[in-house]
Amino acid sequence: MCDKSDALKASIIIPCRNESGYIEKCLRSIFRQQIDPSQLEVIVADGMSDDGTRQILARLAGEYQNLRVIDNPDRIVSSGLNAAIRAAKGQIIIRMDAHSQYAPDYIKQCLLVLEETRADNVGGPWIARGDGYIGLAIAAAFQSSLGVGGARGHNPKYEGEIDTVYLGCWRRELFDRIGFFDEELIRNQDDEFNLRLARYGGRIWQSPRIRSWYRPRASLRDLFRQYFQYGYWKVRVIQKHRLPASIRHLIPGVFVIALALLTAAAPFGALPAYGLGVLLATYILFTVTASVIVGARHGVRILPALPAVFVCYHLSYGLGFLRGIWDFFVLGRASVFAKTLTRTPMA
Repeated sequence: MCDKSDALKASIIIPCRNESGYIEKCLRSIFRQQIDPSQLEVIVADGMSDDGTRQILARLAGEYQNLRVIDNPDRIVSSGLNAAIRAAKGQIIIRMDAHSQYAPDYIKQCLLVLEETRADNVGGPWIARGDGYIGLAIAAAFQSSLGVGGARGHNPKYEGEIDTVYLGCWRRELFDRIGFFDEELIRNQDDEFNLRLARYGGRIWQSPRIRSWYRPRASLRDLFRQYFQYGYWKVRVIQKHRLPASIRHLIPGVFVIALALLTAAAPFGALPAYGLGVLLATYILFTVTASVIVGARHGVRILPALPAVFVCYHLSYGLGFLRGIWDFFVLGRASVFAKTLTRTPMA
């Protein structure tokens, strides 16, 4: 437990929009954390919610004197984070989201790991807990190598330096040194910020002691929209920083192009028809094998849904990545289509 004289040691920042089903549970869990509440302030940057969230926040602000609610008129995560950071008074900034669940010592461990490692950004592994049949399958695939390309941030046991981390905990002075979140990016603002941090010589650290559980999308439609957005805005991050994409970011787009070209050419020759068959057979083999392994680990009842979930992850990211290449590298701008598609969700 930290010294009480260290007033407002941490500012918890939460971007949210239309979270009436989750925000109260999230905030009450924060004020039950294993740390003196007088050391905390909680700032919710609300994206002009119209589902009753504002009324819930007003009621809770009357109950908790350390809770502040500010407006986020742009209604996207990056602008909400920046508004909350600028309003923060704490020495340490800890990001939390309404849709995640947190261990009782989440804040305490963030502060301890930040101090012990002297890293510039610390966080825990990105672990999913789904709701409903499809949500459970999406969460299970989320932790698999085939679903996320072997990203270490999804490994619940990994501890050490990493290129990006879930949520985040930073010293307030860091934002004065390297800048705030990029408000052009409707998605992937965390990736861009951590990339910028690394280029400034900063260190990012993941610790399994920092435990939280992310609630993923509960339908294939919503999952498709989400990962289309991730693929699309990843291209803009690559373009802005003039760096080559990681192989795991390229594979879904290459797969989609190959699938489209071979499908179009298959009626006109044996070679493309053969190539299409080999591509599909290989992909089906990998997908079915991964589904069996993941199903055995997380429960065989979700096995029938897993192939569709994997296909959704790969096709949506690949299509988004290709659309991003067209818009940003060919047209030189984000399309109205993409902005319309990505401005609705906050999480």
